[in-house]
Amino acid sequence: MTHVIPGKITISPNVLTTIVTQTALDANGVRALGARAPQIVDVKGQKAVASGVEVVIKDNTVYVALNVDVTPDANMMTLAETLQRDIARNIEHILGMQVARVDVTIGDIAFS
Repeated sequence: MTHVIPGKITISPNVLTTIVTQTALDANGVRALGARAPQIVDVKGQKAVASGVEVVIKDNTVYVALNVDVTPDANMMTLAETLQRDIARNIEHILGMQVARVDVTIGDIAFS
């Protein structure tokens, strides 16, 4: 039996940047996050920015922009698609929030 407790639940946008950062850094082929986060200019809402990551929350929906540096052997299109899928899945699974968009920018190829 589920018992609902009254009160407000707030997820800080910084929690989202942490999930995006960890998901990206765990991906095979990502060497580092880019120094600058791409900006989400077409959506207004709660915003958080971290190194290489920007998230906006509007009406319990999440918009993500990510900038990564990749290894020279990475298939960039496959990696970007994997990042989009994994980031959306993790946000939806961990937080129960809808993801409207995940924009991935490959900023550089990072040689060791």
